[in-house]
Amino acid sequence: MFQSFETSADPSNGPARLTALRAAMQKAGVDGFLVPKADAHQGEYVAPRDDRLAWLTGFTGSAGFACVLQDIAGVFVDGRYRLQVRDQVADVFTPVDWPGVQLGDWVKEKLPSGSLAFDPWLHTVDQVEQLSKTLQGHDIALTASANLIDAVWDDQPAAPQAKAFAQPIEFAGEPHEEKRKRLGESLRANGCASAVITLPDSICWLLNIRGADIPRNPVMQAFAVLHSDGKVDLFVDPIKVADLADHFGPDVSVFAPDTFIDRLGGLHGPVLLDKSSAPMAIASILAAKGIDISYGADPCAMPKACKNAAELDGTTEAHLRDGAAMVNFLAWFDAHSESGINEIDVAEKLEGYRQATGALRDISFDSIVGTGPHGAVIHYRVTHNTARVLQSGEIMVLDSGGQYVDGTTDITRTLPIGPVGEEEKRAFTLVLKGMINVSELRWPAGLAGRDLEAVGRVPLWQAGLDFDHGLGHGVGVYLCVHEGPQRLSKVSDVPLKPGMILSNEPGYYKPGAFGIRIENLVVVEKAPILDGADSHRAMLQFRTLTYAPIDRRLISAHMLTQAERDWLNAYHQDCYDKLVDRIDDEAKAWLTQATKPL
Repeated sequence: MFQSFETSADPSNGPARLTALRAAMQKAGVDGFLVPKADAHQGEYVAPRDDRLAWLTGFTGSAGFACVLQDIAGVFVDGRYRLQVRDQVADVFTPVDWPGVQLGDWVKEKLPSGSLAFDPWLHTVDQVEQLSKTLQGHDIALTASANLIDAVWDDQPAAPQAKAFAQPIEFAGEPHEEKRKRLGESLRANGCASAVITLPDSICWLLNIRGADIPRNPVMQAFAVLHSDGKVDLFVDPIKVADLADHFGPDVSVFAPDTFIDRLGGLHGPVLLDKSSAPMAIASILAAKGIDISYGADPCAMPKACKNAAELDGTTEAHLRDGAAMVNFLAWFDAHSESGINEIDVAEKLEGYRQATGALRDISFDSIVGTGPHGAVIHYRVTHNTARVLQSGEIMVLDSGGQYVDGTTDITRTLPIGPVGEEEKRAFTLVLKGMINVSELRWPAGLAGRDLEAVGRVPLWQAGLDFDHGLGHGVGVYLCVHEGPQRLSKVSDVPLKPGMILSNEPGYYKPGAFGIRIENLVVVEKAPILDGADSHRAMLQFRTLTYAPIDRRLISAHMLTQAERDWLNAYHQDCYDKLVDRIDDEAKAWLTQATKPL
């Protein structure tokens, strides 16, 4: 499954492609053009056809955008990618640290007057409104345009055509008929006649289907209109759903994608749109027809996030299966880490152990295998050109996951290659303390990710350290490994609710030297009432889903409190008890040693 990305990330293509885009801008009479990492469906991940940012710049991260003017081309990335972008783009592009530098402020500085064009299918209502507000009072026109990248991308791949398939009810837990009826009733209760849904994972969750249009994400690209009577109009190439007529039944109508715009114009309002995911083009079409728009959350987002009992049972089993594959791999790794293997060898071997379960559908993202200084690149993507041979005395960040029919996994372990230094051990132990803090947390119902995120950072903060990514993201069940709206992030105001799955992944990264990250997935559940506590005050807690040993050789045990030591020892005992009967015989001795009490 390992794929190399040398061609798409080759910075040598950048200058010629930038020149071609600027010529197209001149021909269109615009002074700037925005190039997001987005498609018309506004999911986080895009198909090769829609990866315009990577084609133009060579930057392959999962988030970012470019703003191309005639004399400067900024590539905006957040803290996860600040090292990566400098390695991947040619010097004709200027990396910009976002969100510290906001797009509107940058444009006002670099383009005192002129026109800034954007493809309205690739930018959400929220994004356009925020940028327009920032540019108000300045001589800069924000102009909807045809896509200028498509005009110069001669060998642009075809749109994905993978067939979709039904997700078995034993894993979905609720028939799509009941989901559609329930959400339709919610639309009526809120005075809406219909909702336009664009996010692929929302559509797949609603209809209990999965697809293969996006690498590593089992989703189908489509648009959908959910009506208040529970009926759905699905706009998708009929070839993709040719085998699903019986699954859909009479209340899901399939239409060709090229009819979507006309049918939007025929809707009766109010129509619910999510500003954070609906392309500006859809809002403009409805407004031009005089159709009332009601802005609110994607009606699938919160129900999808709060997993039902069948989904939780399935993902629990998937994590145990995946944990056993991890243990088999970790035993192999300890025996071979100093034998001259490289980062690609590690990725391929781990993927092989997941394949050996017989249940793997795909990996859930391209495995991150970073040794030494590569570990400091938060979302490092190894290629045949960059793969380092593992060196004794270094540490390795290994972030990986699997897509199984019953669940999606995402686990990070930091591993030593021979003896390592005290600086690395100290940093690792601080990260571990933060991860344990989150694992043990109880909190009053109603709090959001922003209220909890600091708990995982406090040990690092007290040592004057921090990390430039969120503490945790939401995760789907055989859907996207990054799922909203829940997050453990300082910018997330979404209340955490039972059934939500999140990652718990503090880290530390020393540029040019090493990186550290420890990640388990956890699920929100109701906390039991404690003796002497307020019985009327609802409390929540996390239950750990991920089971695989945390490397004891990297821990400075004297830095742990007794409570932290107790948590780690109990976790390791659970790892042993849950996994010992699932692993290869040769891995059992390794697991016994790896889970000894600290």
